[in-house]
Formats: sequence, C-alpha cells, structure tokens
Amino acid sequence: MAGHSQFSNIMHRKGKQDAIRAKVFAKHIRELTVAAKTGLPDPDMNPRLRTAIAAAKAVNMPKDNMERAIKRGSGGEDDADYEEVRYEGYGPSGIAVIVETLTDNRNRTASEIRSAFAKHGGNLGETGSVNFMFEHVGRIHYGAAAGNADDVFEAGLEAGASDVESNDEGHDIFCEPNDFNDVREALEKALGEPEVAQLDWKPQTTTEVDESTAQTLLKLMDVLEENDDVQRVSTNFEVSDEIMARLSA
Repeated sequence: MAGHSQFSNIMHRKGKQDAIRAKVFAKHIRELTVAAKTGLPDPDMNPRLRTAIAAAKAVNMPKDNMERAIKRGSGGEDDADYEEVRYEGYGPSGIAVIVETLTDNRNRTASEIRSAFAKHGGNLGETGSVNFMFEHVGRIHYGAAAGNADDVFEAGLEAGASDVESNDEGHDIFCEPNDFNDVREALEKALGEPEVAQLDWKPQTTTEVDESTAQTLLKLMDVLEENDDVQRVSTNFEVSDEIMARLSA
C-alpha cells in the first residue's frame, strides 16, 4: 500500500520534533539515567544502556549530556523512582495505540494518558488489549542517502537483520530485540550512524485512514509525545501521500 506508515509519519514530522528538541533530549536523558541506575554504568555490560546510548546518538544528543545522565544514574544522584508502564488503547476508527512511559507517578500518568485518548475520540484499554497486533522489534532507520535498496538490504542481511523495508524516504531495518545492539553495530560499520536506532512496536498490518481521522490521530500522537512521561508512541494507521501532503501544508 502506497503512503505513509507510522514510521514514515514520524520522519515526516521530524521538523516538529526538532522544534521541541529540549523535550526530546529530556526523554532520552530519563532513559539513560534509569538504564544506568538499574544496571552497570558500563554499556558493554549493560544492554539497556547500550540501546539508550544508541537512541540518544541518533537524535544528536551531545556526548556531555549523555555522560552526565549516566553519571547521575550510576552515582545515585537521581532519587526519583521511575517505573516502566505500557498503556494500550484505541484511537478513532479503532486504530491501535501503544504508549510506553517512564513515570514516577503511575496515577498521574494514567490519568493524563486516559484524558488524551478520550479527548481525541479514543479509549484507553487494558494492558495486552492491542499489543498482539504488533511485533516488538529493533528498528534502525537510514535516510535514502545511505544507499540504494539492494545495497542496504545486503548490509542488513549481513548484519543479522530479520527484515528491511525501503522507500523514497529511506530504509527501515528490523531485527529481534535481543539482536538489536549487534545488528546496529554491524550496520554502523557498513552504513555509518543511523538516523533512528531504538526498540519499537511494528504493526503486523496497517489500516489506511481518511483525512479527518488522520488529522485527529496525529493530534493524539502530538499530545501523547508532548507528555514528559511518554517515551514512545506506536500505532497501526497509514496515511496516503495525498492526505499527508495536505495535512503538512
């Protein structure tokens, strides 16, 4: 199906993300701090920290910021007790939505997430209500300049990836979560630094939506992503090129 999947939507909205760079950095700092706090400060001995560093590098976070976050977590300077909570629900037109959070107040976060769904024609469900529609994967994204589809496919195959998807906007390389760091490191040697490197929820199938529904869904994603506790939002909707062009005008 031609059009913009969730991953393309994210890249298409990168300009908006750049405008809130401080908030994006804050989310990565929280993950780096928690990763260092819950494991060893050495990324070679802490897979979660390795993944967090890769994701922070992909958004061009300065090395000093990363080192301070890791030091804060490993040195016990951060006394906040964050827990990982995943929320699942449905947006308008029954679109599945997964919201991953790191929160120090589960009640506050649940209330804010529930309110966001309700205000945008959706409803928050129970944990497990939609995740069966997705695969948990490692995702490494490169822009189109990284190479043609055949070359990137070969690089992905040699790196141990399970799937490669290419279009005019770039290349998404997927792998098993347990293989993520090895695949990412192999790809960096072959293709350079990726634009995105993170664990994600990949929809098994996508649903194309009309312009009105797409507009509401994008607003819902914006509200969720602007929440300080939210680390990542995944959905299974797809938008045609024509509709995305009008919404981005």
